[in-house]
Amino acid sequence: MSEEILIIISISLIIFSSPLIAKLLRLPTITVEITLGALAAYFAFIVEHSILELVAELGFLYLMFLAGLEVDLKKLVNISSNLLKKSLIYNVILFSFAAIITFYLDLGYIFIVILPLISIGLLAALKKEYGDVEWIGLSITVGLIGEIVSIFALTTVSAALEFGINFEFYKTMFLFTIFLISMLFVYKLFHNLIWWYPEIKAFLMPEVDHQEQDIRVSMTIFFLMITVMIYLHLEVAFGAFIAGTFITTFFEEHNKQLPHKLEHFGFGWLVPIFFISVGASFELESLFHDGLIYTALLITFAMIIIRLIGSTLFIKDMGWDKFFMIGLSHSMPLTLLIAVSTLAYHNHSITQFYYYAFILAAIVEVLVVMIAIRILSNFIKLKESE
Repeated sequence: MSEEILIIISISLIIFSSPLIAKLLRLPTITVEITLGALAAYFAFIVEHSILELVAELGFLYLMFLAGLEVDLKKLVNISSNLLKKSLIYNVILFSFAAIITFYLDLGYIFIVILPLISIGLLAALKKEYGDVEWIGLSITVGLIGEIVSIFALTTVSAALEFGINFEFYKTMFLFTIFLISMLFVYKLFHNLIWWYPEIKAFLMPEVDHQEQDIRVSMTIFFLMITVMIYLHLEVAFGAFIAGTFITTFFEEHNKQLPHKLEHFGFGWLVPIFFISVGASFELESLFHDGLIYTALLITFAMIIIRLIGSTLFIKDMGWDKFFMIGLSHSMPLTLLIAVSTLAYHNHSITQFYYYAFILAAIVEVLVVMIAIRILSNFIKLKESE
């Protein structure tokens, strides 16, 4: 049997079985996909292949696109100044403690960026399980700002790793700044256009749509943004993220089902391939490397602790019995953690040892935090019922 056929069969079986196994074990599907990917690679069912790498990269970009769908710029603009200030201070605390840990343990500067990462992808899973409770709503709002900061950090670090701190780096950051200003102009222009000509939305995404025009428009914006970022030599993931925010900001009210359709399209097959490939890049034999599990646990502990410290800012908003839920819910930056550590490894900023440690830590964080939130949530419900 050829490599291509074996890879296709293996990936198909993993995509099909992962949700079933995750439901049985009560684990996030992402964790199962990574684990099964590692097992498939260990038994040589999945091997390195250029097409697999290409599709996995597309899956990662689509994942960043879906992350952008969580950000409605109109809602962010309406955030109270007090909450915005606290959210920014929260991020400053995370980066400050990450810097202290990095310098104290004499680690690479990349750790200052990796440790404070926030990704709200798994908050959607928490919202499905626990409902639209107060602490989840606040976690999503604060997490949105944190994820935007993390995406900015990802773009900056990507340029620094690729070019170093030299003329090319400053040129890239200058282009990045010009790009952001241009995007603000485009947002404002499109906002005014649809204000004066609301029929534009109906033309682009008709209510009676037999051609899936809404998906076609979304994919056009997605690929156009990727093309622009490639042309400007900027971080492509940021372009995918911006495309997602554009779709949500301008089309969600017109087509409320669109984000769900795009999520189903991505999480149904494209995004899982990315996580399977991440698992396939993890060598199971490395678990027996001296100190790997210990290092992964230290990373997990550090990432959870700095978020719990930062979440004390919200004691007044949530009370002493709930504020820590915000810190815990932000302690699962699975997608961004894997993305940044993969980027750092490919640019030789971290060794393979630390790359494996971060992947393992990403998985452990999800397991530890999900269990902790379940226990604490039941305790909070019991206390409120008394």
